[in-house]
Amino acid sequence: MKKPIVTSLIFSFILGFSITSLAGWQDWLKGASDSADKILKSDSAVDTAKQVLSNDDVIAGLKEALVVGSKKAVDMLGKEGGFLNDDKVKIPMPEKLQQAEKLLRTLGQDELADEFIETMNHAAEQAVPKTTEIFGNAIQNMSIEDAKKILQGKNNAATQYFRRTTYKDLAKAIRPIVKKTTEETGVTSVYKKLLDKANSVNVMGMGMSDVVDPKSFDLDTYVTKQTLNGLFYKLAQEEKLIRQDPVARTTDLLKKVFSQIAQ
Repeated sequence: MKKPIVTSLIFSFILGFSITSLAGWQDWLKGASDSADKILKSDSAVDTAKQVLSNDDVIAGLKEALVVGSKKAVDMLGKEGGFLNDDKVKIPMPEKLQQAEKLLRTLGQDELADEFIETMNHAAEQAVPKTTEIFGNAIQNMSIEDAKKILQGKNNAATQYFRRTTYKDLAKAIRPIVKKTTEETGVTSVYKKLLDKANSVNVMGMGMSDVVDPKSFDLDTYVTKQTLNGLFYKLAQEEKLIRQDPVARTTDLLKKVFSQIAQ
């Protein structure tokens, strides 16, 4: 009487999950056979069947992975030096101002250029923690279909989902914070000093072909964009770790779901 139960379970797995490659099918088949052996040896087929992942388990596991990954990304970036001391996400001098930077460094004004870069990065560090609530809402509102696509996608599928569904809300939410922090951390004043110095040198015929107009560049938009680029970069790294590295699965649910998905 147990064999029909085994057959039913295997067909349930087939209907519940898409097999995207022959290698994936072979891995799944081996796992299904192992599960069948356990059921046949068990005193209670029902109890053993409960060990099989349900759709609810998979969705809950994915959402927990996103919560853990986004929190780690925010924690790493939202601390002192989170952007500034990490070359992968450090906000560089805006391309439009690089000519001015080069001129100032040539004239020994490295301190002014460095101060501007530092204050931009500190503004980003202060803005990042404000993204947590938006990420949380996106995770809660995720559909089953979204979850399936993410699980079957690449190592950064969840990050791409976040970028697609939250970018506008994130930019809208943190831009006022960036604007406030650029003022509080001195970015705006240093920016003005940098341009004043570069333009004064240019007026004396010692530098740039075009005078830099402070009104021609939206500093707050630039810092906002770079902040989000850094955040999504870190989130992608955390997502990849959870998918590939058992050590990164820090909760029982993550271990349960991703250990079986990775098989």
